[in-house]
Amino acid sequence: MNRRRMHGVMAAGCAGALALAAATAEAGPKYVFFFLGDGMSASQIQATEAYLAKVNGGSETDPNVLAMNRLTMHGGAYLGMQTTYDDGSLCTDSASAGTAFACGTKTKNGVIGMNTGCTTSYYSVAHAAQHFGKKVGIVTSVSLDHATPASYWASVPSRNHMNNIAYQFTRTGFNFLGGGGFASPTGPKTTGDTSYNIWNELASQGYTVLSNRTDIMALSATPMDKVVCINPWLQDSAAMPYAIDTPTGNVTLAEMTQVAIDCLKGHPGGFFIVVEGGKIDWACHANDAVAAIKDMLAFDSAVAVAADFWAQYPDDTLVIVTGDHETGGMAIGNARLGYGANYAVLTNQICSFQYFGANQWPAYKANNPTNGQTMATMNIEDEADGEAKALFETCFGLVWTNLNAFDKERLENAYDKSLKLGSPNTALEDSILYGGYDPMVVTLTHIVNEQAGIGWTSYAHTGQPVPVIAHGPGAWRFGGFYDNTDIAKKIAAILGYTGTLPVAK
Repeated sequence: MNRRRMHGVMAAGCAGALALAAATAEAGPKYVFFFLGDGMSASQIQATEAYLAKVNGGSETDPNVLAMNRLTMHGGAYLGMQTTYDDGSLCTDSASAGTAFACGTKTKNGVIGMNTGCTTSYYSVAHAAQHFGKKVGIVTSVSLDHATPASYWASVPSRNHMNNIAYQFTRTGFNFLGGGGFASPTGPKTTGDTSYNIWNELASQGYTVLSNRTDIMALSATPMDKVVCINPWLQDSAAMPYAIDTPTGNVTLAEMTQVAIDCLKGHPGGFFIVVEGGKIDWACHANDAVAAIKDMLAFDSAVAVAADFWAQYPDDTLVIVTGDHETGGMAIGNARLGYGANYAVLTNQICSFQYFGANQWPAYKANNPTNGQTMATMNIEDEADGEAKALFETCFGLVWTNLNAFDKERLENAYDKSLKLGSPNTALEDSILYGGYDPMVVTLTHIVNEQAGIGWTSYAHTGQPVPVIAHGPGAWRFGGFYDNTDIAKKIAAILGYTGTLPVAK
């Protein structure tokens, strides 16, 4: 099914201990999808659709062209808006946001599945789905023990207790876990973490671990009941690569979603599947619009898989799409272009900030040692072979002779800082300019973004509300304006729970 048609299609262990009320008289959907674009709000959606309009030969400001390039997720019948603040900050992190989504309660930044004081642990809606007879699958483009997926099974005082998070998964009985790898599978990630061998623990609980494309894709024909699927190549922090950098041998987020469906769909009770587009957030932290847009497209392709499934079982399938918070303060418009836009410049970037910062830029620095040179003697403008200029053009489409004096000055300053030649700025100015990223890499993406008409306000999360889109039986519950904790309550009610949240373990 092509994108336009898909848009039209969508216009355990706790059974004895979990204090759940009886199911409601009205049967809920057999199959429930919850799609979470980490760091995704309206700006990321709008930017991606404008990019699609441009690459498909139209104008990013033509309403007719934009209408033909809507994301699949926009096809939901009900639209709502949720607030994202946590217990202590208008700008939540993914741990407290994930706890709100999964457990229906506020907590503080960094805490997963517990109250703010870290004295009480909670069950999640995934546990509820399991209790009510559904199989459970979790898919993410980041590490499997990261904050968002962890919120559906773990209770830890720190999201950095990744070994403990992974261990707790092994005791869930959940049926499918796929995407990235484990950040700390054989020992503690940080002080206070546990030291389990996760591979041994998974095996002891009957899980099969697969880590090559052929074996993972074969699950569609020969499904397994308890399986962990790890992509062949993990780019950074045990995460799947950015979509723009994905090699052909990897499994995409959409393919992993399809495999999860194929493993779980034969169960008489149906399934509950959570899919996270986690690297949208990481790209927005780095203010890399192109990487974020490409991961938005990868995430939307996963939504399209669910849309196809909904088309087969429309009376039994609910699809919910939202984000946990906005990241980067992404704006459609900036001071450079005012009311204008030029998304065509985005098509010239060929890799993410991460890939460039791990490959082309280190290679350049290795080939160009400073050898005692200074800010005055080593610079881009006077480089004899023009290697840096050629690199900027090849990787980002930035032609040196077409840049204005301000852009060149910023790049020269970033060049000096990156090569450790010094900086004309104060430490505070450098922090605001570069946000802890490599100065050259982030300055290149900033200039590309500005030329397109995209702005950024932060390297962190922001507190703006996030849209919620839903389609299928029970979707009506997601219309309106509400808090992120209400999402767990709505899902719990759909699953058949009639009590209140959170539910203590």
